[in-house]
Amino acid sequence: MKALWLAVVLFSVSVSAMGNGKVLHDQSCMQCHAALMGGKANTIYQRSDKKVTSLARLEKQVSGCAVAADVNWTSKQHQQVVDYLATTFYGLK
Repeated sequence: MKALWLAVVLFSVSVSAMGNGKVLHDQSCMQCHAALMGGKANTIYQRSDKKVTSLARLEKQVSGCAVAADVNWTSKQHQQVVDYLATTFYGLK
């Protein structure tokens, strides 16, 4: 019973973090991505010449984009964005 409860709690925390990563991403990244991709922001993740091919590269890319977007995320928020992108667009997690 304890194992089931722990699994539910961990899943809930994970879903919450993913949701926060999406919110942070959408607030801070979508405008620039839309400008770069002719109004279709998420197509930046579907290009055939992807720059991101590993989790380490994704973390570096998110750091660079955060600087370009002038956001001041905490390390936890940065990780939430990385986790959201890794799971949603890159299949890295």
